[in-house]
Amino acid sequence: MIFGLLVTFYFLLCLFLLLLILLQKGKGSMGLGNLGGGAQLLFGGSGGQDLFQKITWVLGALFMGGSLALSIMKTSNYRSSRYLEQQTQSVVWKKPTV
Repeated sequence: MIFGLLVTFYFLLCLFLLLLILLQKGKGSMGLGNLGGGAQLLFGGSGGQDLFQKITWVLGALFMGGSLALSIMKTSNYRSSRYLEQQTQSVVWKKPTV
């Protein structure tokens, strides 16, 4: 239950991070950040790039930490799986009769 909730939050984090990266203005003046001057009016003369960069760094750190946490949770769930325990108990080596 908690794993599914964390995967949902992780998915939303990925989408928001992708959207935020696409909105930023690149060094080569490419990307979706050049579509309008609304960001300059809202965030001042710099166009809010400092704010966008800080949010991107925070979301990037959450992305890395979230991927590590989800992989650790999935590995521990796999090792404590009921199916895996049943499977290992049912496999018994029998000495072949000659």
